[in-house]
Amino acid sequence: MARRVVITSMGLVSSLGNTPEQILKNIEADKVTFESCPFDETVSVAPVHDFDLREYTGRFKNARYLNRGASFSVAAAMAAINNSGLGKSDLEKTGLFTGAGPNLDFGGEIPEIDEGEMNTERVQALFLLRFLPNTAASAICALAGIHGENSVIGTACSASLQALGEGFRRIRDGYLDLAFAGGGDSRISPGGIAAYKKAGALFTGSDDPASEYAPFDKDRRGFIPGEGGGFFLLEELNRAQERGAHILCEVKGFGTSMDGFNMTAPCPDGKWTEKAVRSALSQAALSPSAIDVVSSHGTGTPLNDAMEAEMLERIFGRNGPRVVGLKSWIGHLSAACGATELGISLAMMAGGFLPPIRNLSAPCNGNLDFVTKEKSFYFQTMLLENFGFGGQNSALVIEKWRE
Repeated sequence: MARRVVITSMGLVSSLGNTPEQILKNIEADKVTFESCPFDETVSVAPVHDFDLREYTGRFKNARYLNRGASFSVAAAMAAINNSGLGKSDLEKTGLFTGAGPNLDFGGEIPEIDEGEMNTERVQALFLLRFLPNTAASAICALAGIHGENSVIGTACSASLQALGEGFRRIRDGYLDLAFAGGGDSRISPGGIAAYKKAGALFTGSDDPASEYAPFDKDRRGFIPGEGGGFFLLEELNRAQERGAHILCEVKGFGTSMDGFNMTAPCPDGKWTEKAVRSALSQAALSPSAIDVVSSHGTGTPLNDAMEAEMLERIFGRNGPRVVGLKSWIGHLSAACGATELGISLAMMAGGFLPPIRNLSAPCNGNLDFVTKEKSFYFQTMLLENFGFGGQNSALVIEKWRE
């Protein structure tokens, strides 16, 4: 028999703040960090300001081996661990599932490259650690004393949501009682910005991105890169109740799939993203009509938003759940978007509040209930969606905890 899984702790690093109180306060004040990219004025970014890893880890000599995205992952994980109430013996048996993206800061890591020849005299002896996908996970385990089953997930923009799904499955099926899951990422570097600009995916050419970036709008024109991270403690329900843990929500279902269509573009008919969503709903034993809110992927790119809107209409029909787009507030966090959006969603769920999709004035689909004005709304169930390059699709269903 499948076991029930709940979330009992979280850690978050985001441009909206690091606590539910900060996040809701900044949303209510319409405060975002969208600004011109310091090394390409045609591009906009959404950075996390005043980030200091030492506030989360203390002195940590191996911090030098963490790229910026990995640093967000470690910070969020340590915040979740410190908030969890777990002791040493618990942590030794805990699993770890980490969503990770590539380090695209080529010039920052290896400053001298001439016609493909690298001058490595000035780089760190173990500079390769700043490129390996499991470095953040290794650092988290070393800092916290975690020794359980683990995995590093690299499924592009669905990575951290899939990490949560994998942790959920391990506990549901009895392999673990406890698991930390999430991820961190940053593509705000010259290499990262150049890569996505070359791919034609970025929102460009704006002097005021805060008032123009609009996922799902008919005039959408790409995404704004953000950065940050989120981590969560997933726990078997009876164990959580026995130790008196504060339960944030229950994880009800998870689904994942691959398009097998294109290396960068989603399959236009959304057939396989729909499969992931329906799998999550089926596993949760919930009908589409039971979902109150959808946290969309909503990047602002022409292809993604069109596919996602049509897919949501097929599943939910007209007058379906309310649809929010959190990337309109924090930008696109790549591998970290799912975990970070879950953290913000839990703040929304606890506060009974839905933020609007910023700047959405002409929706690309008139049959969906896009949230365009902030509203008080106490909701019970939420579907979270993330879709990544390579056709990677993930969907997670959560429900507000009720004793």
